[in-house]
Amino acid sequence: MSDNSAERNALLGDWIRRYIDFVKEQRGKSANTVLGYTADLEHFRRCLEDAGVGYPFEIRPHHLSVYMNDLRQEGKSIATIRRRTVAIRAFCKYLAIHRAVDYDPSMQLESPKAEKKLPATIEQAELEALLDLPDVSEEAGVRDRALLELSYASGLRASELVALDVASVRLDMGFLLCLGSGGRERMVPFGSQASYWVERYLSEVRPNLESADKPTNALFLNRAGGRLTRQGFWKILKMYADKLGVKASPHTLRHSFAAHLLRNGADVRAVQEMLGHTELATTQMYVSGAKPKIKENYERNHPRAQS
Repeated sequence: MSDNSAERNALLGDWIRRYIDFVKEQRGKSANTVLGYTADLEHFRRCLEDAGVGYPFEIRPHHLSVYMNDLRQEGKSIATIRRRTVAIRAFCKYLAIHRAVDYDPSMQLESPKAEKKLPATIEQAELEALLDLPDVSEEAGVRDRALLELSYASGLRASELVALDVASVRLDMGFLLCLGSGGRERMVPFGSQASYWVERYLSEVRPNLESADKPTNALFLNRAGGRLTRQGFWKILKMYADKLGVKASPHTLRHSFAAHLLRNGADVRAVQEMLGHTELATTQMYVSGAKPKIKENYERNHPRAQS
């Protein structure tokens, strides 16, 4: 596009239409993305025109700041504001490349940080119902019960759980040795329920699953006698979760492990160590969900809490 006064003096709406055509033809964006860009930029245009801005060269950084502040005042979600920020930045860059503006007015425009959502968890009553679902009159049910119990009792990642060897689990001590991310080893405790089901699995079921031709050190085995995979664990859990009518993944059990410990008064640094988090902030995201229980414990136990 040539740099002539006619193009420079084109209205903001004309430039938006040119930009949308560019996105369609050269950027290969999906139809939904194009529709989203169009809606966001048209809203932006209307707000600018209400402020007396009809041409790209009239746009100043403070117009963008006011627009973003208005979105926040209107209660728009952070996701919406982030999406519109992306659209406006891309459009302003296009205007600068085609010299419709003297400089890119969006250079200092900051995108709001994404909302940190609490990880999904399962309420304790539902989780106990989930653990009770495997039919322990069958070998597969005993293995599944041991698998689910140990997952919830230890908070291991799915990859860490299926990587356990028989020697990794010390039933007499109630601890397991886990190889975590970055090759870091950690000791993780587990309770009597998990210990009972893992011991029963090891004595009653695992010897029948293991192939005599291909012995393995793996703790949890599939029907073919090989090490259970992450995908296999996910399928087992999903089968029981679907029966119960809840949404659950291996990571949901890990999140529930952390949330339930903190809700019942566990020290956040101890939970950090058990989860294998390198940063305390990663563990602290569970704390807000535990606050009501913490306050309840305080009011029940602190000598000056009651009037």
